[in-house]
Amino acid sequence: MRFSIIIPVYNRLDEVDELLESLAHQTVHNFETIIVEDGSSAPCQEAVERWQDKVDVKYFYKSNEGRSIARNYGLERATGDYFIFFDSDCVIPPTYFETLEKVLAERPLDCFGGPDAAHESFTTTQKAINYAMTSFLTTGGIRGGKIQLEKFVPRTFNMGYSRQVYDRVGGFREMFSEDIDMSTRIRQAGFSIGLIRETPVYHKRRVDFRKFFRQVYVFGMSRITLKLLYPDSLKLVHTLPALAVVAGVVCVVLGIVVSPWWFLPIGIYLLAIFIGALISTGSLVIATKAVPASIIQIGGYGTGFIKAFTHKILLGRGRNIAEEIEIRRGK
Repeated sequence: MRFSIIIPVYNRLDEVDELLESLAHQTVHNFETIIVEDGSSAPCQEAVERWQDKVDVKYFYKSNEGRSIARNYGLERATGDYFIFFDSDCVIPPTYFETLEKVLAERPLDCFGGPDAAHESFTTTQKAINYAMTSFLTTGGIRGGKIQLEKFVPRTFNMGYSRQVYDRVGGFREMFSEDIDMSTRIRQAGFSIGLIRETPVYHKRRVDFRKFFRQVYVFGMSRITLKLLYPDSLKLVHTLPALAVVAGVVCVVLGIVVSPWWFLPIGIYLLAIFIGALISTGSLVIATKAVPASIIQIGGYGTGFIKAFTHKILLGRGRNIAEEIEIRRGK
């Protein structure tokens, strides 16, 4: 069993260096690594050359067209039985591929994904953001956590599928939430999809709250795009951040106009996040930062969802979304 790791890169020299270092320390080396530089102004070729004697890595530079096109470029050049997708801001635990091979031998899956976690070297802000993205108190329950509120959907920070899947389903579409779109197409084609809890990655995500807000805001908007592509894909759980935003605004307004007691539900919820983060991380600093991180995570996703729902559903300006998405080298 051989794996092909495919990583699109855009101006992430330091991240690629750390990622390749973690791959060099794998307990087994049953994989090739394909780095696709998507028109970066600060290429990572130097980092690739630094690790070439320890990692089977191939480097390609192409004009900037987007991460999905870069992944498809790598897919066309991959030789493995399975294709593995990481983001460039991931660090891979040393037993990842040893464990993955054992699990797939015991429990074959056509498509799979693993969870993400915060490495001890991450900043307190990164760890707080990781908590916000994985905690059941926010929306972590739908991201491969211990409790799931919908069918598991692999994400490209830690995702893989077989060559047979690629031959039938094709490549990624150039769109936001392209990994959810891909997982949906794989499931509709009748392939098996599963979560492999034993293969987490350390995912840095965004390094500050401003970038984090922009990321989750786009996530919220893209959920409506997916609903237009797949009408049955929108579930009640996906609306919870938007409902939380509306409820929060109502409580704040009533707290100002009617009675301060209306602030109590918000206070209880934020206190629960703080306590949960404190228990989970053991750090007062991370727990404190987890509060604004969770507000941003829910608020950003919720407002993006509301804006897209209003624009594309209520006003009907997104009905031809399938035509708006340029499908390059996908099916």
